[in-house]
Amino acid sequence: DHITRNFLEPDFLLSDPLLTFKSKGHSKERAIRSDLPLSLGEEREYVLDPVPLPPTLAQRMGLVALPPERLSEDEWTLVKARSVQQRESEQPCAICREAFCLKPQVLLSCSHVFHKACLQAFERFSGRKCCPMCRREPYETRVIHDAARLFRNHCAVRIQAFWRGYVARKWYGNIRRTVCPKDKRLRRKFLEAKLQELSDDFVRRCHTDAEAFLSDIDRSLSSSRRVFRLLERKKHVAEPREDDWRRIQSQVTQRGAGDCPICLTALCDPGATPGSSGFKLHQRGRRSVLLSCSHLFHQVCLDAFEAFVADRSPACPLCRSRYHKKLI
Repeated sequence: DHITRNFLEPDFLLSDPLLTFKSKGHSKERAIRSDLPLSLGEEREYVLDPVPLPPTLAQRMGLVALPPERLSEDEWTLVKARSVQQRESEQPCAICREAFCLKPQVLLSCSHVFHKACLQAFERFSGRKCCPMCRREPYETRVIHDAARLFRNHCAVRIQAFWRGYVARKWYGNIRRTVCPKDKRLRRKFLEAKLQELSDDFVRRCHTDAEAFLSDIDRSLSSSRRVFRLLERKKHVAEPREDDWRRIQSQVTQRGAGDCPICLTALCDPGATPGSSGFKLHQRGRRSVLLSCSHLFHQVCLDAFEAFVADRSPACPLCRSRYHKKLI
């Protein structure tokens, strides 16, 4: 309650509009209506209707009916109890359909509750004192503060809930940062975070020469570029000449390659004589292909391998190097 009251203007009380403060220099003078005692607080409930005039001569002689008597305090207590039972103060104003909050509210003798300003506007608009809900007329009005108390309690509860939530989240975050969880996956993440934190702290504490560090990075980049340039050169293999092909073929002959590494069947010998097995294979179309890397394959097998590989320039199935091929 004291938290919400601090936000109110010190010189103006919404709960009691009949109390006004006038500032004169450094002193404040309190002007109160003559019918209100000085010792009443801001939560005082009072009847808003003016004091009835004394009966006229005709009323005293019985010629004119006397006006209805004003409700006593006990009767107002019963009316307010009925209003509390109907939860009138917890519902919005029936005229403007807005919550009461801290705005002045009035209780009618028919136990209905409205904003004071809304009821006055309704009376000016209709031209008579008729309850907007039950159409009872006439009625008496009394200023109450039930909705203001409920609103303060609601604000205090929300403030406490937000504060407790903040404290709980802060406590839980501290627990997660300091206590290792039991779950394997969470424990692994916790230990990784701790290790990273220690590593960062160690790096911050170490004295490093920035110029030397940057020069090392430059040297590493230059060496990497040099290696990549060499690799690019190796990718582009120059086509061998006739002398190179004869030298490569002599290497194959010296090595004695007899089977195709892909299908594991016998290779045809280009120098085979008629009637031999190599000559028969040569006649059947199982011709051999010599690669520039000195490896020998069946032409059909190598064509199938190149069709299977998605690369436009496939590598040798044995040594993985780029090649040129020659049919022998």
